Amino acid sequence: MPPFGSSPVLNAALHQLEQYFAGQLTEFDLPIYPIGTPFQRSVWQSMMTIPYGDTISYGELARRIGHPTAARAVAAACGANPIVVIIPCHRVVAAHDIGGYTPGVHIKQQLLHLETVNKPTK
Repeated sequence: MPPFGSSPVLNAALHQLEQYFAGQLTEFDLPIYPIGTPFQRSVWQSMMTIPYGDTISYGELARRIGHPTAARAVAAACGANPIVVIIPCHRVVAAHDIGGYTPGVHIKQQLLHLETVNKPTK
C-alpha cells in the first residue's frame, strides 16, 4: 500500500521530496495550485523559475514580476508560501544577508547547502 493510500499526487510529492533530499531531483513536477492573492501567486510562480542551486534577492524577484519597488511585499509573499521546498522560497535572499525563512533560517541554510553541493555542472 502506498504511504498515503490512494492519493497519487501525495505519493508523487513524497517520492519527489525523497529524490530532492537525496540530491537526485532539481525540479519538481507536481500539479500544485496554492491559494493566495494574485500578487502572492505571481511571486510563487516566479520563484519556481529560479534554477536549482541559485539565489536571487527579494528586490530582483520584485523586478522580475514587474513591481521593482515591492521587495518587502515579495518578502512577505515568500513568508506566506504554503508549499515550502517545492515552491523554492529558500532561493530568495536579502540583499546583504540570507534573509528570513518561515521554517527557520537554519533550514534555509541547509537547503541552500544541499543544492550547492548537488548542483549539476553545465
